[in-house]
Amino acid sequence: MPSTPQVRPKPLIASPVTRRTLLKAGGTLLLSVFAPMSAMAAQILAVRVWPADDYTRVTLENDSILKATHFIVKDPERLVIDIEGLELNPTLKGLVAKIQSNDPYIKQVRVGQNRPNVVRLVFDLKEEVRPQLFTLPPAGSYNHRLIFDLYPVQEQDLIAQMIEKGDWSSDPGKPLMSDTHTPPPALPLPESGKPPVAVAPVTPILPDVKPNLKPEQRPEARPLPGQKVVRMITVALDPGHGGEDPGASGSRGSREKDVVLAIAKRLKTKLELQPNMRVMLTRDADFFVPLGMRVEKARKVQADLFVSIHADAFVQPTARGSSVFVLSEKGASSSAARWLADKENQADLIGGVNVKSHDKQLASVLLDLSTTAQINDSMKLGSAVLREIGGINRLHKGSVEQAGFAVLKAPDIPSILIETAFISNPEEEAKLTDNAYQDKMADAIVTGIKNYFAKNPPLAKSRMT
Repeated sequence: MPSTPQVRPKPLIASPVTRRTLLKAGGTLLLSVFAPMSAMAAQILAVRVWPADDYTRVTLENDSILKATHFIVKDPERLVIDIEGLELNPTLKGLVAKIQSNDPYIKQVRVGQNRPNVVRLVFDLKEEVRPQLFTLPPAGSYNHRLIFDLYPVQEQDLIAQMIEKGDWSSDPGKPLMSDTHTPPPALPLPESGKPPVAVAPVTPILPDVKPNLKPEQRPEARPLPGQKVVRMITVALDPGHGGEDPGASGSRGSREKDVVLAIAKRLKTKLELQPNMRVMLTRDADFFVPLGMRVEKARKVQADLFVSIHADAFVQPTARGSSVFVLSEKGASSSAARWLADKENQADLIGGVNVKSHDKQLASVLLDLSTTAQINDSMKLGSAVLREIGGINRLHKGSVEQAGFAVLKAPDIPSILIETAFISNPEEEAKLTDNAYQDKMADAIVTGIKNYFAKNPPLAKSRMT
């Protein structure tokens, strides 16, 4: 039998290995490894909708930065948004059920895979809107966020809105305040039977130089002795946080934004029972208002006072007590006040502000315009309110504190920030969610405001509204 010829295998590399050959082989390997990764779509982690008269916000929280484009379709009004690098998942489909029937601007939403890696959202609108789309980097407990804000085309008239939502008493024969400086009525003792806590006098931290105000910004002269001022007094109440920004949280799950809104609504009702007094809430529902916009709202309604309401938190649950703060332009009155101001001033990062449309100069301009007179009046208001709060709760510090709170920088409105209690303290968290305590807190603030106006009558205004 003839023998089978042997076949010698050829070498795998017939020519010498070159640098170019290795680079080409390595490039092919890298492409094969990373191609599946680039094809992976972003994941939607959560969807949230915050409807309000001011605007409706839709939030898509995701694990990476998303790119979106939008356009408006007429007859009927629709907003179409295409999001790239995204595959439809159950979380995103859940957006449909998040739209509420009482949403002022969105009737319904349709969600679908428009083409590979592109999801299309179609919002059927109740009226024409001015949309803003922007992204937010991770902040607080949130990952990346894609935000759609739907604003009305016609800017809301805050004074008309305040009149429509107000329920105040107007009796020209019974002026709430006059410059006759009649002493305030004797106040009832708190249930404990102890007199209100005495508030230590504080020398305010004031600027050395008073800014040169424009003529329209100069303080108006107070009325002559014996001359009464009878007009509507406007109080701006500012429940802190809201919407995407929950504020501080208690161990039982209470959220600062909910507690302070409840107290602010009680306070509004009680203030509007006073003759010739009306109230504007910077927010009356669960939505976010940027810090600068809160001040701007107060100025638009020519507020006589600005009262921001919060519930404090600290790393140690033993911290307790109520506090009142006013603005400082030259440093905080304590390290705790500085820490708190820094924390509150970060609200815009958590709540989410469109930096392209936000007036970055607003805060610095307001700070430059803040006057010695405004801080002095704020100190008087703060002391009057703190004295009454001391009758219903332990005070964290027995004097008004000062720090650079952005929300207190209205140059022409006495402004205070009230920390009603420490929500991080389990005992005080229980108080903050108790209807009776909320009522007492509102009553104390009303009495403090009345006592302030009894000694500091409101200025006459050129335009009565």
